[in-house]
Amino acid sequence: MIPTFTYESAALSSGHSIICGVDEAGRGPWAGPVVAGAVILDRHNIPPGLNDSKKLNEAKREAVFDPIMQSALVGVGIVSAAEIDEINILQATFLAMQRAVTALKTKPDLALVDGNKSPILTCKTKTIIGGDAKSLSIAAASIIAKVTRDRMMHALDRQYPDYLFAKHKGYGTAAHAAALARHGVCPEHRKTFKPIALILAR
Repeated sequence: MIPTFTYESAALSSGHSIICGVDEAGRGPWAGPVVAGAVILDRHNIPPGLNDSKKLNEAKREAVFDPIMQSALVGVGIVSAAEIDEINILQATFLAMQRAVTALKTKPDLALVDGNKSPILTCKTKTIIGGDAKSLSIAAASIIAKVTRDRMMHALDRQYPDYLFAKHKGYGTAAHAAALARHGVCPEHRKTFKPIALILAR
């Protein structure tokens, strides 16, 4: 399956005029922020190579990132690890999506949101399960979110080199677990996530 403009075309036919796709990256990791992207594509200038970010390798995601930024309207929302601990990961994901849509220079009248739950936005929403593989707007948002977050994790790797964040992006890999065992928890770890909470409880 490759994403198409079908959902967007149907929305345009039903009277909507400005449609954005919304997706997030980083719900599952033990460390770092959760990041959301909101993208309003120019239907006459859609960059080639758009796909679910999980189906593209890092080089391909990076290659299509700039064409999206240049041809579309893009908003990014970031919620820190500390905020995740404060409000929980679901609410943090919704907050990142709200921030991403708010950051758009043009206000959409419909947001196509990946998944089965939507945040409360200033426009109507439509959830699409597996939307990053079905809708070009959501696929573009998934790439913006993923590349932005990966770049942030590379920066955190330079700040906290002991944890190898550039390698695993904060996800719960064996290398990450080994680094935690050696060095303990750093400020970028999500302290309410069970593996981190267990370390802190010892």
